[in-house]
Amino acid sequence: MACARVPLDEQQVTEPGPLGKERTLPALHPERKEERYFVPYKPPPADGSPAEVEEFLEHAKFITEDLEWLLALPHDKFWCQVVFDESLQRCLDSYLHHAPRGLDLTALPSSPAVADMQRSIHRVVFLTFLRMATHKESKEHFLTPAVFGEIIYDNFLFDIPKILDLCVLFGKGNSRLLHKMIENIFIQQPSYYSDLDETVPTVLQVFDTILEKCGLQCEGATAMGPMKLNAHRQPTAMTMSQQELVDIILYLCDSTTTIHAFQDIFPAACSSFHSHGFVSRLASFYEAAVPDLEKAVRKRNFDDKALQEDLWKRLSHSCRKMVETAHLLLHHTCLQPILEGQENMQTFADELLQHFTSLLPEKSDETRTSYLLQGVESAWDSVGRRKPQSRTKSKASSLVPSSQEGAGGAASSAGINRETREPGDGGESVRGAEAMLDVPQKGNNGAVCPVSGAELESLLSCIRDLLPDLGEGFLLACLQEYGYNSELVINNILEDRLTPSLDKLDRAMPRPVKEELPSVLSNRSNVFDDDEFDVFRRDQVDMSRIWKGRRKGESTREMLNDKQHIAEQRARYKAYETVVDEVVIEPGETAATYGLDDYDDEYDDTYDMNQVGANDLDRDSFLNRRPFTVPQVLRKGNKAEDEESDNDEEEETLQNNAHRDQFVQDPAVLREKAEARRAAMQQRRSFRPEHPSNVVGRPKGQGQATETLLDRRRKETNKSRVGNHNRRTMADRKRNKGMIPS
Repeated sequence: MACARVPLDEQQVTEPGPLGKERTLPALHPERKEERYFVPYKPPPADGSPAEVEEFLEHAKFITEDLEWLLALPHDKFWCQVVFDESLQRCLDSYLHHAPRGLDLTALPSSPAVADMQRSIHRVVFLTFLRMATHKESKEHFLTPAVFGEIIYDNFLFDIPKILDLCVLFGKGNSRLLHKMIENIFIQQPSYYSDLDETVPTVLQVFDTILEKCGLQCEGATAMGPMKLNAHRQPTAMTMSQQELVDIILYLCDSTTTIHAFQDIFPAACSSFHSHGFVSRLASFYEAAVPDLEKAVRKRNFDDKALQEDLWKRLSHSCRKMVETAHLLLHHTCLQPILEGQENMQTFADELLQHFTSLLPEKSDETRTSYLLQGVESAWDSVGRRKPQSRTKSKASSLVPSSQEGAGGAASSAGINRETREPGDGGESVRGAEAMLDVPQKGNNGAVCPVSGAELESLLSCIRDLLPDLGEGFLLACLQEYGYNSELVINNILEDRLTPSLDKLDRAMPRPVKEELPSVLSNRSNVFDDDEFDVFRRDQVDMSRIWKGRRKGESTREMLNDKQHIAEQRARYKAYETVVDEVVIEPGETAATYGLDDYDDEYDDTYDMNQVGANDLDRDSFLNRRPFTVPQVLRKGNKAEDEESDNDEEEETLQNNAHRDQFVQDPAVLREKAEARRAAMQQRRSFRPEHPSNVVGRPKGQGQATETLLDRRRKETNKSRVGNHNRRTMADRKRNKGMIPS
């Protein structure tokens, strides 16, 4: 590699040749290109079948990996690959041609894998074009600007169609980078300006082609030529096939979106479009083609309603882009020079007024009809007759917004279709079923208002755009007086022809405050008021305590293993751990210190075991009740009797203490009681105790008693009943049958 600070187009490199010998080649040489094939791009599948999705993902993965490899190459290798690799250019061109546009993204399958892969390809393609449009990457890696311009122009790395596609594909979110990129291309190669001038007539030919396909006769500048009398009549938007109508609207949508994106990102191109009279041609096309296309989409019968809605959305999008394109052209070619204070400001001002004058006749039939109706109303006002109140009716079809938004006409284009009542007897109008569509609504002042709140706000905004010094309260009064006719209000204010009642009002009067009706919730009364779940009085509610059905994550095992209630009761049972039998009173302390001043031990022992009145009706012999004892303070008699009674009481107390329930009874006592109960039960049932068995007998050689021999025989016979499973019986059976020798 040559030394630094030398442009790439002047560098020489030394590399080994095919035969192993070193050779010197220019840095940009076809033999330095790597052998790699870049596959063309294919759009995502429309139906989203698994096989097609898998094919798209695999195909797109190849493209992404190849372009990432290309971006990782050094400066000289990158330009060798870009200039001399035709498969790379075919891959990039295929993406610009087939990549989905903004409105097409909604029709793509909702697979996350497809969306992620599409974003990956979109990113690497943009980075590739961005590097291709950069002639200087660093101080050491750069191209001579003039040579860079020749390379991109002669090798068709960039041309006007490619630049248009780049703007519409990557303009959203990358407008600043894209602006620098296109600006550098046009600066380093001014020949692109002449190419743009030659491209504008081709763009205008798009509009003429659409008019011709729709069977509309072109007038003035848009005329293709004189129409022959015997010429075959072209099909119109209503008579052409459905597929042709779809193709025309898609063609129009793509063209208008692309033109607007290019002018928005690269405003320097507006002068080329302006020099060809693009604004006037665009306005003429709008008024000639858009109404027919709207009528065709609205009134033709479509088997697929989703297709009809998509066509209407694309047609509305095209109308908006045409209006925005006209605004961009007028701003950058006429208004911007005036605002910047450039020379010949009068020339730019005259040109702007000329454009406005040429746009005024371009109004749709609806605006002309409204103009004639306003003239009739003015005639009624001039003769002193009461003018008929105009009614406002929203268009019934949800697919039909007002076309006046795209016409750029007067302030009347607010999306409202007005219909004036015809005068009749008594000043009332006679209408049929359409009268049911006009439902009076209450305005902000509580009076009955024939327009909805959104329409009223639209009327106010239209008037305030032209007359910003007037207050909303004054404008509301004017609209109410003139039947909510914004055009008539503006006309009477400008000509100072307001009625005396309106003329006396303050023109800066603010909008009256809307009186809020008392809420029904403030007057209700409920047992759940002000609780923790009262959503009518609380802004925040603990939603963690509210669930439907079984709580998530909760199971029966977890509920049973939850010992929280035990922990909650632990502190309560802590108080029972310490038991004090005696309280030692220190010197200087009294029983009152420990709450024992009123404690009478004698009285407490008296009634310790006696349940007074608890078992009066019970005569159960098992209740060992202690007879009632008269307290000592109530007893009468001599001292000896008292002492004798005390001794008796002590003996009785000792006797009763033996029957008191203890916390843990003596196991030996419990066994004795159980044995006594068992013996009593056996005696009642006449149970004969089992005969004691004596199989041991006397020592060997002294002879055995008859009882001992019987006990041994009984044991030998019965021992097989339990553990040996009749082993002895079966052995005797085999022996008796001769199976086992004796």
